[in-house]
Amino acid sequence: MPSIPGPTVRRRRLGAELRRLREASDLTVDQAGEHIHRSGPTISRMEAGQFRFVPRNVAELLDLYGLQDPDQRQALLALAKESRRPAWWHSYGDAVPRWFQIYIGLEAEASAISTFEGLLVPGLLQTADYARAVIRAASPSLSATEVDRAVELRLTRQQVLTTVPPLDFWAIVDEGVIHRHVGGAAVMRRQLEALRSLSEQPGITLQVVPYSAGAHAGMISNFTLIGFADTGGAPETVYIEAPTGSLYLEKSTEVRRYESWMNQLRGTAHNPDNTRSLLAAIAKDM
Repeated sequence: MPSIPGPTVRRRRLGAELRRLREASDLTVDQAGEHIHRSGPTISRMEAGQFRFVPRNVAELLDLYGLQDPDQRQALLALAKESRRPAWWHSYGDAVPRWFQIYIGLEAEASAISTFEGLLVPGLLQTADYARAVIRAASPSLSATEVDRAVELRLTRQQVLTTVPPLDFWAIVDEGVIHRHVGGAAVMRRQLEALRSLSEQPGITLQVVPYSAGAHAGMISNFTLIGFADTGGAPETVYIEAPTGSLYLEKSTEVRRYESWMNQLRGTAHNPDNTRSLLAAIAKDM
């Protein structure tokens, strides 16, 4: 993975600022779109960071919104230009669904990620064999080459765990995840051994919610909290994945709610030391 950040966060930062300026100008997305000969939905996509910005259009919008500060204009136009740079995952083509591209960009530029998984080992912690079994089960029509590309992409994403400074990655999984023989007993044993080893690395925390916990906050859904360096690592976005799409929550009230659920799970789950002991015991019995 290249050390130069991708365009995703830049697009989202620029989009959020354009939305703030438009709302401060008391203009609708349709009015803004008409000014640059674009549709209202296109303006909405721009503000959500889901559009490849054209610097000329950004300059025209800044004129419409009455932004005069030369330093701020220069900074926003620089963001527009930098946001057009191809991301590192661009070369993987069809291995990256459009709805997943935003998440990969956020993941690559995050300083802190906390995630709960009720069914699978989180992608950043999967071994190649485990990932291959998951991908084949989810997409049986893929060719062997396509599966290999998808596995390669997943392993490349894992390089965020060894950056300097390291990503603060906190994963919590339901106990069922570590009992399910994904890929067979041998594959699962190696996966559990890898989890135990990874959990000892700087910046990585792993916890298991035991069956004995009964009902818990993670039963709502899988979810991921993402924070960035300029927010001190504090959660700024919640990512929720579905088989054919994804949802991003950014309102502070929504993010705080999921942060509260994550904190509840941290208190419910085995502590990291007990989690490692559990992983070792289950792996030994496989």
